[in-house]
Amino acid sequence: MKNNIFNFFATIIIAFLLSFVLPWWSVMTAALATSLFIPLKKAAVFFVPFLAILMFWATYSFILSSGNDYTLAKRIAVLLRLGGNPYILMLVTGCIGGLAAGIAAVFGKQFALVAKKR
Repeated sequence: MKNNIFNFFATIIIAFLLSFVLPWWSVMTAALATSLFIPLKKAAVFFVPFLAILMFWATYSFILSSGNDYTLAKRIAVLLRLGGNPYILMLVTGCIGGLAAGIAAVFGKQFALVAKKR
């Protein structure tokens, strides 16, 4: 349980720092790095980074969108047929980032297991 919490916050912090210098896939790099160095078990390997990045991206998009009264988010939500609801768009954004991070974390765990065998 301690590793889960530590991995969760480490993933958010590393993703936040990397987002200043790398594009959107920086969340994958953060999840991969934390899964290499902070071991998790079973389904937590996927779900801890997934939830961390889901919260990070949803919060980050909320903060960015609130600065312009959700104008752009509403327009994109219309284009994506989300009924013009910017909050659903933020949730979808978080889920996409979470999936990317979860898959990268599973890859990092598998890479760590292969490296450990050698």
